[in-house]
Amino acid sequence: VQLVESGGGLVHPGGSLTLSCEAFRLAFSGSEPRWYRQSPGKEREWVASISKRPSIREYADSVKGRFFIFREDRESKVYLRLDRLLPDDTGVSSCLVGPFWGRGTPVTVFS
Repeated sequence: VQLVESGGGLVHPGGSLTLSCEAFRLAFSGSEPRWYRQSPGKEREWVASISKRPSIREYADSVKGRFFIFREDRESKVYLRLDRLLPDDTGVSSCLVGPFWGRGTPVTVFS
């Protein structure tokens, strides 16, 4: 099993990114993926989750209304759309599918 994240980058405050996490050799459609992030000097924190159908979404309060999680089971991918980014959103974002973690993709929000 392998999870590969992509889509991170450098953006200014207020900017947007779309992160993706692709699962390999995993029964993705029955999973309930989660996104986490780890900001510099802080512990890793949960950001968002999406259930299997009907894709019920949950978000941490700090990102509610700004981030959107969605999935494409045909591609074994889960996405995280990040809008209105803040400097506090800086960190490495990782996906968790079942017991498996990806290596993460970095997000840097700078003025």
